Amino acid sequence: MGRYIVDFVCVERLLIIEIDGGQHAEQAKYDRHRDAWLRSRGYTVLRFWNHEVMHQLEGVLEQIRSAVTLSPGPSPTGGRGE
Repeated sequence: MGRYIVDFVCVERLLIIEIDGGQHAEQAKYDRHRDAWLRSRGYTVLRFWNHEVMHQLEGVLEQIRSAVTLSPGPSPTGGRGE
């Protein structure tokens, strides 16, 4: 997406899912800038820690379901980001 690599994206719903390991604790400023850029293009960014996915999968899936349900999808003018 632009100059960034995302873990998972649903262009239809303008949704990006990031699964973060421990290295992201040291690059929080970079992630905030990156997420702001992605949001400025209409995307919702969901971030989960690796351990959440491994040990609380149902909660993670519920958050994703909620985001997909609430997501309006692309605008009529094609607001699909890059």
